[in-house]
Amino acid sequence: MILDGRSDDAIAAAVRALKAGELVGLPTETVYGLAGDADNDRAVARIFEAKGRPANHPLIVHVADAAGVDHFAADVPEFARRLIDAFWPGPLTLILPRRPGVGAAAAGGQDSIGLRCPSHPVAQALLRAGAAQGVRGLAAPSANPFGRVSPTTAAHVRSGLGESLLVLDGGACDVGIESTIVDCTRGAPVLLRPGGISRAQVEAACGQPLREGAALGAPDPKASGTLLAHYAPAAPVRLMDAKALQTALDLLGADAAHIATWSRAILKTPSSGVIRRRMPEDAAATAQQLFAVLREFDAQGARLIWIETPPETPEWEAVRDRLQRAAAA
Repeated sequence: MILDGRSDDAIAAAVRALKAGELVGLPTETVYGLAGDADNDRAVARIFEAKGRPANHPLIVHVADAAGVDHFAADVPEFARRLIDAFWPGPLTLILPRRPGVGAAAAGGQDSIGLRCPSHPVAQALLRAGAAQGVRGLAAPSANPFGRVSPTTAAHVRSGLGESLLVLDGGACDVGIESTIVDCTRGAPVLLRPGGISRAQVEAACGQPLREGAALGAPDPKASGTLLAHYAPAAPVRLMDAKALQTALDLLGADAAHIATWSRAILKTPSSGVIRRRMPEDAAATAQQLFAVLREFDAQGARLIWIETPPETPEWEAVRDRLQRAAAA
Protein backbone atom coordinates (compact mmCIF):
# COMPACT_ATOMS: atom_id res chain seq x y z
CA MET A 1 0.00 0.00 0.00
CA ILE A 2 1.53 3.30 -1.10
CA LEU A 3 0.47 6.48 0.72
CA ASP A 4 1.39 10.09 0.00
CA GLY A 5 4.16 10.80 2.52
CA ARG A 6 3.26 14.49 2.58
CA SER A 7 -0.07 13.66 4.23
CA ASP A 8 -0.41 14.00 8.00
CA ASP A 9 -2.78 11.02 7.95
CA ALA A 10 -0.15 8.89 6.20
CA ILE A 11 2.50 9.84 8.77
CA ALA A 12 0.07 9.01 11.59
CA ALA A 13 -0.71 5.63 10.00
CA ALA A 14 2.99 4.89 9.65
CA VAL A 15 3.67 5.74 13.32
CA ARG A 16 0.85 3.43 14.40
CA ALA A 17 2.34 0.66 12.31
CA LEU A 18 5.82 1.19 13.76
CA LYS A 19 4.53 1.21 17.34
CA ALA A 20 2.75 -2.07 16.60
CA GLY A 21 6.04 -3.63 15.50
CA GLU A 22 5.25 -3.47 11.79
CA LEU A 23 7.49 -2.24 8.98
CA VAL A 24 7.21 0.85 6.78
CA GLY A 25 8.79 1.80 3.46
CA LEU A 26 10.49 5.14 4.09
CA PRO A 27 11.87 7.65 1.56
CA THR A 28 15.20 9.28 2.32
CA GLU A 29 17.42 11.49 0.20
CA THR A 30 19.67 8.48 -0.52
CA VAL A 31 17.42 5.45 -1.17
CA TYR A 32 14.14 4.14 0.25
CA GLY A 33 14.52 2.25 3.53
CA LEU A 34 12.64 -0.62 5.14
CA ALA A 35 12.00 0.89 8.54
CA GLY A 36 11.18 -0.64 11.92
CA ASP A 37 11.47 0.49 15.53
CA ALA A 38 15.16 0.07 16.33
CA ASP A 39 14.34 -0.67 20.00
CA ASN A 40 11.88 -3.44 19.11
CA ASP A 41 13.83 -6.67 18.54
CA ARG A 42 10.85 -8.39 16.91
CA ALA A 43 10.45 -5.55 14.41
CA VAL A 44 14.17 -5.65 13.64
CA ALA A 45 13.96 -9.42 13.11
CA ARG A 46 11.16 -8.81 10.62
CA ILE A 47 13.44 -6.48 8.64
CA PHE A 48 16.11 -9.17 8.36
CA GLU A 49 13.48 -11.72 7.37
CA ALA A 50 11.79 -9.50 4.77
CA LYS A 51 15.13 -8.71 3.10
CA GLY A 52 16.65 -12.18 3.43
CA ARG A 53 19.56 -10.46 5.16
CA PRO A 54 21.95 -12.27 7.55
CA ALA A 55 21.07 -11.31 11.14
CA ASN A 56 24.71 -10.48 11.95
CA HIS A 57 24.87 -7.86 9.16
CA PRO A 58 24.07 -4.59 10.97
CA LEU A 59 21.40 -2.06 10.07
CA ILE A 60 21.75 1.72 10.06
CA VAL A 61 19.55 3.42 12.63
CA HIS A 62 17.94 6.71 11.59
CA VAL A 63 17.29 9.44 14.14
CA ALA A 64 15.42 12.72 13.93
CA ASP A 65 18.30 14.95 15.01
CA ALA A 66 21.65 15.04 16.77
CA ALA A 67 19.92 14.71 20.15
CA GLY A 68 18.80 11.22 19.13
CA VAL A 69 22.41 10.03 19.10
CA ASP A 70 22.65 9.97 22.88
CA HIS A 71 19.96 7.28 23.16
CA PHE A 72 21.99 4.83 21.08
CA ALA A 73 25.64 5.88 21.41
CA ALA A 74 27.80 5.51 24.51
CA ASP A 75 30.39 8.01 23.32
CA VAL A 76 30.72 10.56 20.52
CA PRO A 77 34.28 11.71 19.76
CA GLU A 78 34.85 15.39 19.09
CA PHE A 79 35.65 14.79 15.41
CA ALA A 80 32.35 12.92 15.08
CA ARG A 81 30.52 15.87 16.63
CA ARG A 82 32.09 18.09 13.99
CA LEU A 83 30.82 15.76 11.26
CA ILE A 84 27.33 15.82 12.76
CA ASP A 85 27.37 19.62 12.85
CA ALA A 86 28.57 19.79 9.24
CA PHE A 87 26.43 17.15 7.53
CA TRP A 88 23.34 16.28 9.56
CA PRO A 89 20.67 16.05 8.43
CA GLY A 90 22.20 14.49 5.31
CA PRO A 91 23.73 11.41 3.66
CA LEU A 92 26.36 10.59 6.31
CA THR A 93 26.33 7.57 8.65
CA LEU A 94 28.61 7.45 11.69
CA ILE A 95 29.66 4.20 13.39
CA LEU A 96 29.79 4.92 17.13
CA PRO A 97 30.22 2.89 20.33
CA ARG A 98 26.80 1.43 21.19
CA ARG A 99 25.17 2.10 24.53
CA PRO A 100 24.81 -1.25 26.33
CA GLY A 101 21.29 -2.68 26.25
CA VAL A 102 20.16 -0.53 23.32
CA GLY A 103 19.83 -1.43 19.64
CA ALA A 104 21.71 -4.75 19.87
CA ALA A 105 19.56 -6.51 17.26
CA ALA A 106 19.85 -3.62 14.80
CA ALA A 107 23.62 -3.56 15.37
CA GLY A 108 23.92 -7.24 14.45
CA GLY A 109 25.26 -7.95 17.94
CA GLN A 110 28.25 -5.61 17.56
CA ASP A 111 29.28 -3.20 20.28
CA SER A 112 29.07 -0.36 17.74
CA ILE A 113 26.06 1.07 15.93
CA GLY A 114 25.56 3.05 12.72
CA LEU A 115 23.54 6.26 13.10
CA ARG A 116 22.23 8.68 10.48
CA CYS A 117 19.92 11.68 10.40
CA PRO A 118 18.24 11.85 6.96
CA SER A 119 17.27 15.16 5.39
CA HIS A 120 14.26 14.01 3.37
CA PRO A 121 11.17 15.91 4.62
CA VAL A 122 9.01 12.77 4.78
CA ALA A 123 11.69 10.89 6.74
CA GLN A 124 12.02 13.85 9.07
CA ALA A 125 8.26 14.05 9.58
CA LEU A 126 8.04 10.35 10.43
CA LEU A 127 11.09 10.35 12.71
CA ARG A 128 9.85 13.36 14.66
CA ALA A 129 6.30 12.03 14.96
CA GLY A 130 7.66 8.65 16.04
CA ALA A 131 10.01 10.17 18.62
CA ALA A 132 7.08 12.08 20.13
CA GLN A 133 5.41 8.71 20.73
CA GLY A 134 8.44 6.86 22.06
CA VAL A 135 9.96 5.46 18.86
CA ARG A 136 13.49 6.81 19.35
CA GLY A 137 15.00 5.62 16.08
CA LEU A 138 14.26 3.59 12.98
CA ALA A 139 16.44 0.74 11.77
CA ALA A 140 16.14 1.16 8.00
CA PRO A 141 18.31 -0.67 5.48
CA SER A 142 17.46 -0.28 1.80
CA ALA A 143 13.95 -1.57 1.05
CA ASN A 144 14.85 -4.39 -1.32
CA PRO A 145 15.87 -8.06 -1.17
CA PHE A 146 19.38 -8.40 0.23
CA GLY A 147 22.17 -7.84 -2.29
CA ARG A 148 19.90 -6.57 -5.05
CA VAL A 149 19.45 -3.10 -6.58
CA SER A 150 18.42 -0.45 -4.05
CA PRO A 151 15.06 1.32 -4.54
CA THR A 152 14.84 5.03 -5.33
CA THR A 153 11.05 5.29 -5.80
CA ALA A 154 8.04 3.96 -3.91
CA ALA A 155 7.19 1.77 -6.92
CA HIS A 156 10.61 0.12 -6.68
CA VAL A 157 9.86 -0.80 -3.05
CA ARG A 158 6.49 -2.29 -3.94
CA SER A 159 7.94 -4.32 -6.80
CA GLY A 160 10.60 -5.83 -4.53
CA LEU A 161 8.74 -6.32 -1.25
CA GLY A 162 5.09 -6.65 -2.25
CA GLU A 163 1.78 -4.83 -2.11
CA SER A 164 1.04 -5.32 1.59
CA LEU A 165 3.90 -3.16 2.92
CA LEU A 166 2.89 0.38 3.89
CA VAL A 167 5.14 2.67 1.83
CA LEU A 168 5.33 6.44 2.23
CA ASP A 169 5.79 7.99 -1.21
CA GLY A 170 8.30 10.83 -1.14
CA GLY A 171 9.11 10.95 -4.85
CA ALA A 172 12.39 9.92 -6.47
CA CYS A 173 15.43 10.11 -4.17
CA ASP A 174 17.64 13.14 -4.75
CA VAL A 175 21.04 11.52 -4.02
CA GLY A 176 20.22 8.07 -5.36
CA ILE A 177 22.98 6.03 -3.67
CA GLU A 178 23.48 5.13 -0.03
CA SER A 179 25.15 7.30 2.58
CA THR A 180 28.84 7.72 3.23
CA ILE A 181 29.83 5.61 6.27
CA VAL A 182 32.60 6.78 8.62
CA ASP A 183 33.78 4.60 11.50
CA CYS A 184 34.33 6.76 14.59
CA THR A 185 35.13 4.02 17.10
CA ARG A 186 38.94 3.91 16.84
CA GLY A 187 40.14 7.37 17.73
CA ALA A 188 40.41 8.50 14.10
CA PRO A 189 37.87 8.63 11.24
CA VAL A 190 37.90 5.62 8.89
CA LEU A 191 35.94 5.60 5.63
CA LEU A 192 33.99 2.33 5.34
CA ARG A 193 31.77 3.23 2.37
CA PRO A 194 31.88 6.21 -0.01
CA GLY A 195 28.62 8.00 -0.69
CA GLY A 196 27.04 11.40 -1.14
CA ILE A 197 29.58 13.09 1.16
CA SER A 198 33.07 12.93 -0.37
CA ARG A 199 36.39 12.07 1.31
CA ALA A 200 37.53 15.66 0.94
CA GLN A 201 34.37 16.99 2.58
CA VAL A 202 34.71 14.60 5.51
CA GLU A 203 38.36 15.46 6.05
CA ALA A 204 37.72 19.21 5.86
CA ALA A 205 34.86 19.02 8.35
CA CYS A 206 36.48 16.77 10.95
CA GLY A 207 39.90 18.42 10.71
CA GLN A 208 41.96 15.26 10.15
CA PRO A 209 42.67 12.82 7.35
CA LEU A 210 40.66 9.67 6.88
CA ARG A 211 42.65 6.63 8.00
CA GLU A 212 42.76 3.06 6.74
CA GLY A 213 41.24 0.61 9.18
CA ALA A 214 44.11 -1.87 8.92
CA ALA A 215 46.60 0.83 9.91
CA LEU A 216 44.80 1.26 13.23
CA GLY A 217 45.35 -2.36 14.21
CA ALA A 218 41.78 -3.69 14.33
CA PRO A 219 39.38 -5.09 11.74
CA ASP A 220 36.69 -2.83 10.38
CA PRO A 221 33.29 -3.33 12.00
CA LYS A 222 30.65 -4.87 9.76
CA ALA A 223 28.70 -2.13 8.00
CA SER A 224 25.91 -1.87 5.46
CA GLY A 225 26.79 -2.10 1.78
CA THR A 226 30.39 -3.18 2.23
CA LEU A 227 30.16 -6.72 0.85
CA LEU A 228 32.25 -7.32 -2.27
CA ALA A 229 29.13 -8.26 -4.28
CA HIS A 230 26.09 -6.05 -3.79
CA TYR A 231 23.55 -3.83 -5.61
CA ALA A 232 23.10 -6.46 -8.33
CA PRO A 233 20.44 -6.38 -11.06
CA ALA A 234 19.15 -9.66 -12.54
CA ALA A 235 21.38 -9.29 -15.62
CA PRO A 236 25.16 -9.63 -15.17
CA VAL A 237 27.05 -6.31 -15.14
CA ARG A 238 30.42 -5.78 -16.82
CA LEU A 239 32.53 -2.62 -16.61
CA MET A 240 34.88 -1.63 -19.43
CA ASP A 241 36.37 1.49 -20.98
CA ALA A 242 34.66 3.10 -23.95
CA LYS A 243 37.07 1.63 -26.51
CA ALA A 244 36.63 -1.93 -25.20
CA LEU A 245 32.88 -1.45 -25.05
CA GLN A 246 32.72 -0.36 -28.69
CA THR A 247 35.01 -3.19 -29.77
CA ALA A 248 32.85 -5.75 -28.00
CA LEU A 249 29.71 -4.43 -29.69
CA ASP A 250 31.41 -4.51 -33.09
CA LEU A 251 32.54 -8.09 -32.60
CA LEU A 252 29.07 -9.27 -31.64
CA GLY A 253 27.33 -7.46 -34.49
CA ALA A 254 23.71 -8.59 -34.76
CA ASP A 255 24.26 -10.90 -31.79
CA ALA A 256 24.48 -7.81 -29.55
CA ALA A 257 20.67 -7.81 -29.27
CA HIS A 258 19.45 -7.84 -25.66
CA ILE A 259 22.61 -6.13 -24.40
CA ALA A 260 22.14 -2.88 -22.49
CA THR A 261 24.81 -0.17 -22.51
CA TRP A 262 25.26 2.84 -20.24
CA SER A 263 28.11 5.08 -21.31
CA ARG A 264 29.31 8.65 -21.48
CA ALA A 265 30.80 7.93 -24.92
CA ILE A 266 28.50 7.87 -27.94
CA LEU A 267 28.52 4.29 -29.19
CA LYS A 268 27.75 2.83 -32.57
CA THR A 269 25.43 -0.09 -32.03
CA PRO A 270 25.32 -2.77 -34.75
CA SER A 271 21.97 -4.19 -33.63
CA SER A 272 18.63 -2.45 -33.17
CA GLY A 273 18.11 -4.71 -30.15
CA VAL A 274 20.77 -2.95 -28.08
CA ILE A 275 19.27 -0.95 -25.21
CA ARG A 276 21.22 2.30 -24.92
CA ARG A 277 21.35 4.95 -22.22
CA ARG A 278 23.72 7.92 -22.02
CA MET A 279 25.50 8.33 -18.71
CA PRO A 280 25.68 11.93 -17.48
CA GLU A 281 29.08 13.61 -17.47
CA ASP A 282 28.39 14.73 -13.90
CA ALA A 283 29.04 12.24 -11.09
CA ALA A 284 26.18 13.45 -8.88
CA ALA A 285 23.66 13.17 -11.70
CA THR A 286 24.96 9.68 -12.51
CA ALA A 287 24.58 8.62 -8.87
CA GLN A 288 21.00 9.90 -8.81
CA GLN A 289 20.15 7.78 -11.86
CA LEU A 290 22.27 4.70 -11.18
CA PHE A 291 19.89 2.28 -9.48
CA ALA A 292 16.91 3.37 -11.57
CA VAL A 293 18.89 2.70 -14.77
CA LEU A 294 19.87 -0.80 -13.63
CA ARG A 295 16.23 -1.54 -12.79
CA GLU A 296 15.13 -0.17 -16.16
CA PHE A 297 17.55 -2.47 -17.99
CA ASP A 298 16.14 -5.48 -16.14
CA ALA A 299 12.58 -4.40 -16.92
CA GLN A 300 13.46 -4.11 -20.62
CA GLY A 301 14.74 -7.68 -20.72
CA ALA A 302 18.49 -7.03 -20.96
CA ARG A 303 20.53 -10.22 -20.66
CA LEU A 304 23.84 -8.42 -20.21
CA ILE A 305 24.58 -4.91 -18.93
CA TRP A 306 27.77 -3.25 -20.21
CA ILE A 307 28.75 -0.02 -18.48
CA GLU A 308 31.55 2.41 -19.24
CA THR A 309 33.89 2.50 -16.26
CA PRO A 310 33.62 5.84 -14.42
CA PRO A 311 36.67 8.13 -14.28
CA GLU A 312 39.32 7.48 -11.62
CA THR A 313 38.70 10.84 -9.96
CA PRO A 314 37.54 11.61 -6.40
CA GLU A 315 34.07 12.85 -7.33
CA TRP A 316 33.28 9.52 -9.02
CA GLU A 317 34.43 7.32 -6.09
CA ALA A 318 30.95 6.44 -4.80
CA VAL A 319 29.60 5.64 -8.27
CA ARG A 320 32.63 3.43 -8.99
CA ASP A 321 32.09 1.65 -5.69
CA ARG A 322 28.45 0.79 -6.45
CA LEU A 323 29.16 -0.34 -10.02
CA GLN A 324 32.15 -2.48 -9.01
CA ARG A 325 30.07 -4.25 -6.38
CA ALA A 326 27.21 -4.75 -8.87
CA ALA A 327 29.67 -6.22 -11.37
CA ALA A 328 31.13 -8.57 -8.72
CA ALA A 329 27.76 -10.19 -7.99
